Amino acid sequence: MPQQGSTTEQDALVFDVNETLLDVGTMAPAFRETVGSDALLPIWFARMLRDSLLATVTASYRRFDELGTSALRAVAREAGVELNVPAAANVVDRMRSLPAHPDVPGALERLAGAGFRLATLTNSAPDVIADQLRNAGLDQYFEQLVSVDDVRVFKPHPATYAHAATQLGTHVGGVRLVAAHDWDVVGAIRAGARAAYVARNTPLSADPAETPDIIAPDLGGIADRLIDG
Repeated sequence: MPQQGSTTEQDALVFDVNETLLDVGTMAPAFRETVGSDALLPIWFARMLRDSLLATVTASYRRFDELGTSALRAVAREAGVELNVPAAANVVDRMRSLPAHPDVPGALERLAGAGFRLATLTNSAPDVIADQLRNAGLDQYFEQLVSVDDVRVFKPHPATYAHAATQLGTHVGGVRLVAAHDWDVVGAIRAGARAAYVARNTPLSADPAETPDIIAPDLGGIADRLIDG
């Protein structure tokens, strides 16, 4: 485990962004305005993730925001609302301005101050993640913004975690994914990385062999465990 003030390769932390760092739930007003209900928000997000898996399996990669636009039009149509592409894209574009969860800035500041290397690993395209972190006031904490767009497959494909390791100049076992999605955590572990689970929404449901050694209800708790070693 990393010790405070160290700068070894074991200190490389790669963070999922949407829901782990940023609050997707703040898009609810946009859903009420465009489709009449914020109940479609989690359905849309799940549909976007499903479509990303389908794109990876069928080798038909498209940017995550493009998948999000298609997914929103689909779930809106199922709810009896027709959205054209510009209207749906305008809603999806709100992801560029998501606020950070309240616990995130302080946790990142403490981790950076303790000598950990911080990077992202996100399904979002590079221009989107750059806007997201800048608008949320978090960009100063990260040495690299790694996106799956570089390898044209989405998490949890093993190539995404290996790519993050390469970008950080280490091997996949030398990084730890920090994520609030259980499928992302399991994907990282299966790829040979370590992981920490931010249990914001649901308890981790995984095989004991794929349970990370660090689990906490928020990023502050994850930072405590990492810094304490």
